[in-house]
Amino acid sequence: MPPARLLHNFAFDAVQMPLNVMDAHYDSFEKKVLPVLVEHGIGVLGMKPMGDKIILNSRTASATECLHYAMNLPTSVVITGCDSMEILHQALDAARSFKPMNKVEVAALLAKTAPAAAKGEFEQYKTTHNFDGTYHNPKWLG
Repeated sequence: MPPARLLHNFAFDAVQMPLNVMDAHYDSFEKKVLPVLVEHGIGVLGMKPMGDKIILNSRTASATECLHYAMNLPTSVVITGCDSMEILHQALDAARSFKPMNKVEVAALLAKTAPAAAKGEFEQYKTTHNFDGTYHNPKWLG
């Protein structure tokens, strides 16, 4: 199926967006955008499976659980930052141990993360300007 005409008659082949256990609960790309992309055959680049490690600070999900959840979604690729050999091995181990999650496993993981996710506290790229380059550099916008 050809890509959908989504914006000003521009066809997107792929879209990159945060997809993680917290996103599922708060202003969710997974619920609002992902189904449209899948329906139109647009590639999905899932990023921030651990929200720049901030999700891990919630102590509701392990790094492997975060990676497995993101990998379980209908993405073309899951992008995770690897800033050390330890983190690279963590990502490789998660990829090697990944098995598709069933509905019960997904529901259990989402139930664990729901209370922490309710206000977007662990998704600062949605609730703050901490990760907004254009906010910090308005000259980029002309």
